[in-house]
Amino acid sequence: MDNKPLVLITGGARSGKSTFAEEILKELEGKVLYIATAEAYDDEMRDRIKKHRERRATNWITHEGYEKLYDVIGAYQNQVDAILLDCITLLITNLMLKQELNWECITPEEISSIEASVFEEIVRLVNVCKKAPVKTVLVTNEVGLGIVPHNKLARAFRDIAGRINQYLAKEGNEVYFVVSGIPWKLK
Repeated sequence: MDNKPLVLITGGARSGKSTFAEEILKELEGKVLYIATAEAYDDEMRDRIKKHRERRATNWITHEGYEKLYDVIGAYQNQVDAILLDCITLLITNLMLKQELNWECITPEEISSIEASVFEEIVRLVNVCKKAPVKTVLVTNEVGLGIVPHNKLARAFRDIAGRINQYLAKEGNEVYFVVSGIPWKLK
């Protein structure tokens, strides 16, 4: 049984989804666990991470990482008033790239195996979130509105992320789609 809502916020890159998610939770006067899944692979990402850190409220606790987040949520769920995970698509990317493979030569069976492994992580994460006694907000990118990617890695990512987003939307109590900074409530 769900104790508090599981909220999914989706939209395109730079649509305002993270800002909207943060605004929802800034109204709380208590502590928020902010789970940031980005990895600083280059200067551009380091700058984005820096800007996100500067935007966070001072009463928020930050966990940066992408592995076994169900354990992190389990450890903090009774110490905070809400949880924000930003973002699911970077979590998926990190879990996929953790597999050191030649993505241009990967077989459909190998892609299915990777998807099953990533999906298992997401299901465990959702199960913990749904049992948590606090509101949980998940941010993800909508990846299905563009052209079909040229390379196998991008196509595999789009397919896996798309199916995971469908699962999250089904499991969520509330779902928002953000376009140009404007949130539309879908569910």
